[in-house]
Amino acid sequence: MTDITIPTGLWNEGDEAAISAWLYADGDVVTEGSIIAEIMVEKSSFELTAPASGTLRIDVPAETPVAAGEIVGRVG
Repeated sequence: MTDITIPTGLWNEGDEAAISAWLYADGDVVTEGSIIAEIMVEKSSFELTAPASGTLRIDVPAETPVAAGEIVGRVG
């Protein structure tokens, strides 16, 4: 399994971030490099891509606050 982590260095440490939407459902098959989620920070959004191909397992639901470096799911 490959961890899906929130990238570091995208925003200031004090800013709150959240996954605004998962673009695939838990259990869907994803392809490496596919955009799988959107992260919202303040008034900016970032795309989260699949680090590998395989079945997506979502550990952190949408609208949940996240921190840089946090594992939010896995692909296996």
